[in-house]
Amino acid sequence: MTLEEKLGGWTGPSSATEQDKQDRTERMIREAIKAHVAFNGCDLSVYAKGSYANNTNVKADSDVDIAVQCGEAVYWDEATEGAHPPSGSYTGFWTPAKLRSELETALEAKFPGQVDSSGSTAFRIHSGSARVDADVVPCFDYRYYFSSGNYREGAKVFKKNGNSLVNYPKQQLENGRAKNTRTKQYYKKAVRIMKRVENVMVAKGVHREVPSFFVECLVYNCPDSVFLAPTWTKTVEGIILHVWKELEGDEPSVESERWLEVSECKYLFHSAQDWNRQDGRDFVKAAWNYLGYAS
Repeated sequence: MTLEEKLGGWTGPSSATEQDKQDRTERMIREAIKAHVAFNGCDLSVYAKGSYANNTNVKADSDVDIAVQCGEAVYWDEATEGAHPPSGSYTGFWTPAKLRSELETALEAKFPGQVDSSGSTAFRIHSGSARVDADVVPCFDYRYYFSSGNYREGAKVFKKNGNSLVNYPKQQLENGRAKNTRTKQYYKKAVRIMKRVENVMVAKGVHREVPSFFVECLVYNCPDSVFLAPTWTKTVEGIILHVWKELEGDEPSVESERWLEVSECKYLFHSAQDWNRQDGRDFVKAAWNYLGYAS
């Protein structure tokens, strides 16, 4: 059985119908925010992020991720004390709790009875006949100041329990596009193939579910040359072998040897992540066996 047959056909970008549903979902979320009176005059940036924005999602993972980023308050960290220029504290009313509350009201008005606010971070909007599922994340402008005084821009997300995390969606988008260009447009298709492998293995009970973003990061950390193999069978083999070999053992103590997320702004493996190095090895080992590569 060929690789294509094992996966039930190739996984390309979303179909025209699926793309229409995704675009309609994003448009309706934008309309909901624009129509909410409390947001008038508020510095808000609404944008797609994740697999949908990066064109690396597959049909089984075709939901839309939307960030609603507030620029009224800028959160920051610094590499060394004093790297951030002196400034006063924000005294406005756009706190994380206020942003979350108003966003929930705006979404409920547009999608009555379809907004799930039980999650720790995102609002889940359930799909309809003309829409796909969507996760809407409230967040704030964020800057990380280096010792030089330069800074890196990102988004700070506050969970309901007060904990927070920082994402870099712009850098993820740019780096994914750059790698796709360097690999003659093969990188993103390879990501979709590996996500399809994960979906099929879960459906068949071969392996546990692996986060889509984690799969994308594993593929991103493979050398560009892997994606230029003469066949897709060889490309997938190269991805599996590279991940298996490079993730053996403990996390390197040398920073330059550690794997990064696609944004290249955060390490892929650290104590706060939902996965570890062994999870990556377990996934590719299961893929190797399922796809029938020779031992």
